[in-house]
Amino acid sequence: MATQVTAMEALQKELDRLNRTPGLSATVDKVDKIIEMLTSVKDQIVQSGMDTHVASMAITRTQNPIKSTFEKINDDLKGVTATQRKLGKMLDKHFPLKDLPSEHDAMADHEPLINRAISMHLLREGQFSVASTFIEETGDAVGLEHVNAVIEGQEQASMSDNYDDEAMDEDHEDENDNEDEDEDEVVSPLGVLATGSGFQQLQSLSSFQSHELEAKFSQMYTILQDIKSRNLLSAIEWARNNSVELEARGSNLEFELSRLQYVWLFKGPTVNGLPDDKFNGTAGALLYAQQNFWRFGNRYIGEIQQLANAQIYAPNLPESPYWKIFSTETAFAHVASSFTREFCSLLGLSAESPLHVAVTAGALALPLLIKYQQATRARGTEWTTTNELAFETPLPERMLYHSIFVCPVSKEQTTESNPPMMIPCGHVLAKETLQRLLKGTRFKCPYCPAEGLEKDARRIMI
Repeated sequence: MATQVTAMEALQKELDRLNRTPGLSATVDKVDKIIEMLTSVKDQIVQSGMDTHVASMAITRTQNPIKSTFEKINDDLKGVTATQRKLGKMLDKHFPLKDLPSEHDAMADHEPLINRAISMHLLREGQFSVASTFIEETGDAVGLEHVNAVIEGQEQASMSDNYDDEAMDEDHEDENDNEDEDEDEVVSPLGVLATGSGFQQLQSLSSFQSHELEAKFSQMYTILQDIKSRNLLSAIEWARNNSVELEARGSNLEFELSRLQYVWLFKGPTVNGLPDDKFNGTAGALLYAQQNFWRFGNRYIGEIQQLANAQIYAPNLPESPYWKIFSTETAFAHVASSFTREFCSLLGLSAESPLHVAVTAGALALPLLIKYQQATRARGTEWTTTNELAFETPLPERMLYHSIFVCPVSKEQTTESNPPMMIPCGHVLAKETLQRLLKGTRFKCPYCPAEGLEKDARRIMI
């Protein structure tokens, strides 16, 4: 431990030295200066009509300044390079490269899954051009033809998607009332790409060639940027256009956004920076509530009453019982997170990038895996089970998506082929453990005197 601390201190010193090294902004200025001198010489030669005497004089005058400037640039680069080289040597000395566990690559047979995760991550991050290039270089023509056929066959359905920003005419809705029920049964291209059944059909990366998916994420990032700028109107409009789906999911996003808009207007122009007119301040907030809160009367009448009662305490809101409701320090970040989660959910996607979660979890588990590998090799043993880890990896709570069960006898995590089984006395064992305890058709519980029959054991679904 002391050696590790010493190594970190040495690295910190080198890093501090690197941070103290003058930046290269002055060097860039010197390069610009050289370019200016060369451009000036070029202009003089051109203006002289390519006169050889003028050209010779101009080049002679600038030769020494350019040479001296080049030397200064080299000196700057040498200083920075030397410091970086020292830091690199220090890293190699105290943290030598070690081979990572690679005897079994669990993902070797799942290249389409990996490519799909990378593509989705790039699209989620708004890197559309990079995603397009990646898909082109790793996709296959057969899958692309299939997806194009799916998209072409459902163009009309996708035009009526709830994510569409264009409002539909009432007359057009009336003419297509009979078609609505049929459209509910039609799976949109995005649904095909996002759902499990669609994934089974379209595992190839070509399924992400749909520009519609890029448009959805582009819309999401535009709205998130508006929220970051304290402008909730676009997010409210999106939530209102998709209110039916959000209500079906039990989401309160639309009310959260409307409530925050009320609070933001209530704060007044000195805080929200909006025009000082009848649509801002306490009067503007009350007008906004009258025009919009009627939609939420059945579900959120209590919250609406609190917002209305706060009008009485407007002159001294921080001392009122409602001050927490009107705190906006984290409110916009919270609704942005809620919006992202609901937007992705309606696309059939998780709120977080699976690639980001997997890489983060892997980074947390990697030190333990390396330590475990070194310990087992020192004892001459190896972990041979490829579908599970030899120990539990401590992950943050937000990364725990479902429960697991570890057999208290075998210390192995249960799987589909080795599920948890509850015996009549109430104790739970892995199926393989239970089979090892059998004597004929009977067994004795390893934790209590109770005995039972194999047919009485019940599988537990976790």
